[in-house]
Amino acid sequence: MEPVTLTTGRLLMRTVGPKDTDAVYEAAQDPDIQRWATLPSPYLYEHAHSFTDQLAPEGWRNGSMFTWGLFLPEGEDLVGMLGLTMRSISGAEIGFWGTKEHRGNGYITEAVLAASRWAFVHLSIDRVEWRAEVGNSPSLAVAERAGFTLEGTLRSAIVHQGVHRDCWVGSLLPSDLGLPSTAPYLPAPTPSTRSGTED
Repeated sequence: MEPVTLTTGRLLMRTVGPKDTDAVYEAAQDPDIQRWATLPSPYLYEHAHSFTDQLAPEGWRNGSMFTWGLFLPEGEDLVGMLGLTMRSISGAEIGFWGTKEHRGNGYITEAVLAASRWAFVHLSIDRVEWRAEVGNSPSLAVAERAGFTLEGTLRSAIVHQGVHRDCWVGSLLPSDLGLPSTAPYLPAPTPSTRSGTED
């Protein structure tokens, strides 16, 4: 697939390339990004170069991961990164981080909604899943503002800096954004609607 550029009310979401290596490298030096994002630590210039020159473009080419740099409208000032990784033919996992200088403005929430809507419409998926290490309150706040339903805690479900860690998991469905699903969805009955007896 050719890279797709999206625009929101305040952002230009475009693929990254070699010209963005410096910006990605500098942003990723932030200890908060290294604490929570699954990036190499320490994050070296060669990591940024490999990401912008090979990994991000290759993900678009083979349809495995769709990565956007989040920029202010002029397209040069990086405010964050967002990726959608395909986990099945009907689901993708979303990941994101925001640059220190631009946090607190709602940019990441805006981008999450735009990318999720694009995925539902153009990839015909039925679930965008969000995961974050337990304790990553900023990521949780973005997920909640974007309308994700928090589904629980998964034990030892992510690996960060060589350590297995528990993570929160949540989901966004097409119906959460007023969009149709590709197949009917039958939610599990709530406790008040279950029939039968309990042991």
